[in-house]
Amino acid sequence: MKIYKMSRLLRWLTRGRVIAITLLPLGIFTRDDEVDDQTINHELIHAVQQREMLYLIFYLWYFAEWLIRLLINGKEAYRKLSFEQEAYDNDWSLYYLNRRKRFAWWKYLNC
Repeated sequence: MKIYKMSRLLRWLTRGRVIAITLLPLGIFTRDDEVDDQTINHELIHAVQQREMLYLIFYLWYFAEWLIRLLINGKEAYRKLSFEQEAYDNDWSLYYLNRRKRFAWWKYLNC
């Protein structure tokens, strides 16, 4: 997996609030000044999620779940996404991906 510096366009599109973003199959894009091992691990968890859902299905699911969460949770929609909950709950553990079960994000759907 390649890690790239975030372009000005990508920074503008994310309104400068995003430290890193995984856009597979392209790679992980980061702001150099704020990247640490935990952030990279968070994005690697997303990379595995995207691969196991065949990329396009991941993006469609992510967007649909975000719309639903937006109606239910308002401003907290992003943090309530099952994919984000799995990544945030486990990004501190650099060995998480070695023991992660397939579709582990599924258990976060009810949260």
